[in-house]
Amino acid sequence: MNPMNPLHDLATAAGLEIIWHDVNVVDRTVSDDSLRAVLAAIGLPAATDAEVADSRAMLRQETGANVLPLVTADCHAPISLSGAPGPYRLTLESGEVITGMATAAAAGGVTLAPVATPGYHQLEFAGAETTVAVAPPRAYTLDDAASGGRLWGLAVQLYSLRRTGDGGIGDFGALTEFVRHAARHGADAVAISPVHAQFSADITRYGPYAPSNRAALNVLHIAEHTDVPDSELVEWPVSAAAKLRSLRAAFAQSHDHAALARFRAESGPGLVNHAIFEALAITLSEDGNRAALDFRTWPEPYLNPANPAVARFAKDHEAEVDFHLWLQYRADEGLKAAQAAARDNGARIGLIADLAVGTDHCGSHSWSRQQQVLRGLEIGAPPDLINREGQSWGITAFSPRGLRNSGFSAFIDMLRHALRHAGGVRIDHVMGLARLWVIPIGMASSDGAYLRMPEVDLMRLTVLESQRHKAVILGEDLGTLPFGFGDKLDNAGIAGLRVMWFERAGPRFNPPAGWTRTAVAMTTTHDLPTVAGWWQGTDIAWRESLRMGGDDAPTREADRTHLWDAFTESGATAAPQPPAGDGAAATYAACGHLGRTACTLALLPIEDALSLPEQPNLPGTTTEHPNWRRRLPGDAATIFAREDVTARLAALARARR
Repeated sequence: MNPMNPLHDLATAAGLEIIWHDVNVVDRTVSDDSLRAVLAAIGLPAATDAEVADSRAMLRQETGANVLPLVTADCHAPISLSGAPGPYRLTLESGEVITGMATAAAAGGVTLAPVATPGYHQLEFAGAETTVAVAPPRAYTLDDAASGGRLWGLAVQLYSLRRTGDGGIGDFGALTEFVRHAARHGADAVAISPVHAQFSADITRYGPYAPSNRAALNVLHIAEHTDVPDSELVEWPVSAAAKLRSLRAAFAQSHDHAALARFRAESGPGLVNHAIFEALAITLSEDGNRAALDFRTWPEPYLNPANPAVARFAKDHEAEVDFHLWLQYRADEGLKAAQAAARDNGARIGLIADLAVGTDHCGSHSWSRQQQVLRGLEIGAPPDLINREGQSWGITAFSPRGLRNSGFSAFIDMLRHALRHAGGVRIDHVMGLARLWVIPIGMASSDGAYLRMPEVDLMRLTVLESQRHKAVILGEDLGTLPFGFGDKLDNAGIAGLRVMWFERAGPRFNPPAGWTRTAVAMTTTHDLPTVAGWWQGTDIAWRESLRMGGDDAPTREADRTHLWDAFTESGATAAPQPPAGDGAAATYAACGHLGRTACTLALLPIEDALSLPEQPNLPGTTTEHPNWRRRLPGDAATIFAREDVTARLAALARARR
């Protein structure tokens, strides 16, 4: 990198990593073409020397003398701001007023005296007002929830649950029954798949990690009686159409007017905008106009939610907008009931929500928060040993400039929505708090670059919201972490994940007593083989049938022996190694092994409690594998009455004591 290169100077100032390290720790340099494309997408044109200069000046102005809408700080530490020395007035959330003089800082800008009280405080300084979000030292941790003990719980794909009349999709009613049974068996937590809003106008979309809006709920999980033929797989378009018909009929007969009005007032403009988006998408895509399912093709007056034409549409289609807001109200009530059922039956955490790393470009979040999301960029991963060309996930995420310039409002709203009816949240691809691999749309994944996020601010806000909600934070930290990021998570009280398949030293599996105490232990995840599937080689068979490569049978046979040795050494079993076809014996031993981990929380996927061979999702596939469609073999009462399930849960619970 040439330090005198104006393009590189602009890219660095904008948060782009010009040089990055690949999986082999080899330095890679991002091409100038890629840098210009990414910069243009984040609102910093750089096609010519003049544009580079203008964009650099714009950045200096943003980070210079202007006071941002929100700044963050740590308790008991000086508050850093841009600007010149002068008097300030800080009003704490409690109403207490603190006055003082901002003093010049050695690194530029000014500092204010430390504040001991966490919260969102209002600052008057240099003729402007801003919010100072003061974070406590750490999040509400697993140790806080455990009160010195050890916890265990289950992980479940919500859509996979069953209930009579559920319309073929697991719903919040089925979840309420599931968590009630789980808590009565001693579970302290139930981690669920994402429940983010999808697209009522396009019922073919159902991937939980490519939602429309992470600050709204998936209305297909509402518990409204709907009859569809029973199936072992979720038939999303069929079930979604039937569920929405049932919900429209219920809305026509509803008398929730006062409750809906309260919900509208409590929810604020975010959910109202989502309801308007849903109404617009349905109205504009009538008569088979599928192009209108992408809001970027809408008539110009509807492209901006602040345009008066949008308000006129909402008034003219008031009943339709109210319907979609009512759906959010019903979904919210259902999720609240599930969390209440968990806590009322003794669960110390209850639900752990799942926060996807991004949203669909066409979704309501991208429409309503246009200044706070990346436009023209997709997020993914750079090339590695498995994906030689890198990955593009086809979704977008928050813009670092957009977040700073808008006071992080979208991020805060998203966190609060996730924690509204949960005792914790799992942040998917938690490395995204530090940096994202961004790819200009139309370019190859390998032509992307790392874009640094406002890591310190996002971590502080996460810690602050965690303590305010008394909710634990889990970070999906599987993969390559930025240097030192794992320590930052641990220091902040954010629990990483430790998955049995990855806890290895060479061919041998690590003893569970050595797993990270502050992390969360799991046998597997939704993207990896179940214990039975791994033991029986189901994952190998899938990859071979799809010509995806993977482990061969001889390697797996040796790995089985290593895993069984680990089970024996941990005390999880004294039995001889079962044959490759006996996944049930392997899952029973795995439950005891998981319980013996040093981790404060152990989460057992329900697929392993049931010894199911099929995993929920096979990365790298779409329609070739039934991703996000498998249903469980029975309702909650049936599952928790099974002797093999109760035996595995008992083995896990005993080992936790």
